[in-house]
Amino acid sequence: MYLAANGRPDAPPRTPGARRRVPATVLALGAVSLVTDVSSEMVTAVLPLYLVLGLGLTPLQFGFLDGMFNGATALVRLLGGRLADRRGHHKRVAGAGYLLSALSRLGLLLAGSATGAIAAALAADRLGKGIRTAPRDALISLSGPPETLGRSFGVHRAMDTTGALLGPLAAFAVLWATADAYDAVFAVSFCTGLLGVLLLVVYVPAAPAPATAPPTPTAPRAAPPRPSALRDPAFRRVLYASAVLGATTIGDSFLYLLLLRGLDLPPALFTLLPLGAAAVYLLLAVPAGRIADRTGRRTAFLTGHAALLGAYVLLLAPVSPPTVVGVLALLGVFYAATDGVLMALAAPALPASGRAGGLAVLQTGQALARLLGAAGFGAAWTLWGTRPALWAAALTLAGALAAASRLMPADAPAPSPTAPEAP
Repeated sequence: MYLAANGRPDAPPRTPGARRRVPATVLALGAVSLVTDVSSEMVTAVLPLYLVLGLGLTPLQFGFLDGMFNGATALVRLLGGRLADRRGHHKRVAGAGYLLSALSRLGLLLAGSATGAIAAALAADRLGKGIRTAPRDALISLSGPPETLGRSFGVHRAMDTTGALLGPLAAFAVLWATADAYDAVFAVSFCTGLLGVLLLVVYVPAAPAPATAPPTPTAPRAAPPRPSALRDPAFRRVLYASAVLGATTIGDSFLYLLLLRGLDLPPALFTLLPLGAAAVYLLLAVPAGRIADRTGRRTAFLTGHAALLGAYVLLLAPVSPPTVVGVLALLGVFYAATDGVLMALAAPALPASGRAGGLAVLQTGQALARLLGAAGFGAAWTLWGTRPALWAAALTLAGALAAASRLMPADAPAPSPTAPEAP
């Protein structure tokens, strides 16, 4: 931890004369994520409906599968980060992940109603996301000055969320036009995913232009990223705090299912529920990133989880239209204040040559924790019912928030040996 020049203990240092323009690499990666998220969210929007209402899975089975597909990418995330750092092949590794996710839509198209084939296709999609996420975020963090990372990640997440907003709309339109033909959704999703891969190949540079100073000649020979990251006390505390909070995150799909059942909505409208949260996230991602840069990313991250706790509390009341609006708004605030902000908080503490690997460690810890959270809530829902399960989720999140506020360190300064600041 450190004391910033402006007097706030958790505000990042500011480089004199730092550029205010968002780097071109960030914009290009944002465009790739926008198109890819249209593809992925088309599938995500219909998946709970298809598995729970179509194939008849119990909430416990769905919770286990939902958490497994997000947590089973742990080793792949670490491998993707390590490969990207080893020779600086961030774009190649990220591209392989995007391509694998696009091909998984083709797998869903060919799987039909075979549950095993569907599970394999979904696993391939999660593996692709695991491979690409850390190299992509490393490219973002290396493309701009450390003190503006919150804004850079906010711009990227806003573009990414635009795709998340358009994806359910596209799925709804396809289902409406084809009389609930899921195969048509998978086919359109596959073609859109391939477009995202093409944008990456054409517009994203192999290595970002240095935003500070050129890396030192010894940077490629730096220590392996995983040990280096875990030896840093501030990074370890970020890792522990994010894992504790992740274990109390029950998953968006459960929230949407609870809203759907509470209002007794037609199943086809399920695909529209994520739009509210995505719209709020889209509106707040950039402002939240800029506020986090100015006032401290730690504070923003904890505030986001407080908003998630508010969503849980709202669901304890009888579900009504105002409840739906409040839950979706708070969920959007949660993502705007935590998603890119966490990467911006951790990235400056990592050396440039090991940044993808370090971010992969952080993302893996969070994914494994969310696996426990999703499976635990699914079990609680199945065994106790919705209301006791929600009470348990709210109380555990409140306790985790108190613990994380003590664990979470202040924003870390950039390590000068491997990423010196511009004069």
